[in-house]
Amino acid sequence: MPSRRRNPTSKVVAVRGGASGRDYEGNLVDENMIVLRMRIQQMKRLETGDSPPSNWMGWEKRYYVHYNEDVCKAVGLLQCYLMNIRPSLALGTLLLIILSVAISSVGVMFHALEMARGILPGFHLN
Repeated sequence: MPSRRRNPTSKVVAVRGGASGRDYEGNLVDENMIVLRMRIQQMKRLETGDSPPSNWMGWEKRYYVHYNEDVCKAVGLLQCYLMNIRPSLALGTLLLIILSVAISSVGVMFHALEMARGILPGFHLN
């Protein structure tokens, strides 16, 4: 019966290509990795029987199945958009979003403090 062992004299050689090479400096590029992650999560849910908690509303339970897929699609669309515009425009958009969130947070905190100032004088501690 013939042996199924590998030939011990075989060699594995790795060649590093340039940045324009197919593997982008040794890092394998797989555009479908997110699809693989989604399928792994789906298989885990099927194996464990992972279902949404009973205290969730009906629409949340129905939407739970497609939530990860929708998030991945949204992030993919954002990524495609950002990769197709000039870097300065993408960074400017990101800066605008960060500043608007920060300013909105400061505004909410200011109004919360004003409400607290209005409520606290009504309480008298002995």
